[in-house]
Amino acid sequence: MECKKDANLKNCNCSYEPCDRKGMCCDCISYHIKKRALPACAFPNDAEKSFDRSFEHFARLVSENKV
Repeated sequence: MECKKDANLKNCNCSYEPCDRKGMCCDCISYHIKKRALPACAFPNDAEKSFDRSFEHFARLVSENKV
């Protein structure tokens, strides 16, 4: 399967500049799941900038109808 990095970057809201996984969704998801977290694209921009991408943070946002 060919990576669609250029197309993926158009929708990537990750604000962590030195990230070497930007646009490579399979690598990004794999990395975050191992850390019990979700990638930036699962969060609204304001929540993503906190860099708290934990499952728990996501659950709080869902319960507050912010996701």
